[in-house]
Amino acid sequence: MAPDPQCTALAAAKAKSGLSYGAIAAKIGKSEQDVVNICTGAQRPTSDEFNALAKALGIHSPPPADSAHVTK
Repeated sequence: MAPDPQCTALAAAKAKSGLSYGAIAAKIGKSEQDVVNICTGAQRPTSDEFNALAKALGIHSPPPADSAHVTK
């Protein structure tokens, strides 16, 4: 089982969506491991990756402006 997302808003959106990391990956055209890495903070997303992830999970508000939420 993959770890929960590092960001609480992302974790809540993922739980609400009911999507697995694999399903999210399929929706955004990335590998499941890329999605796990982005969600758990092991990899910083590009702006395009972040936007695709937010769209897939129905997140409409911008991320907080802290170091954990900086995109490449």
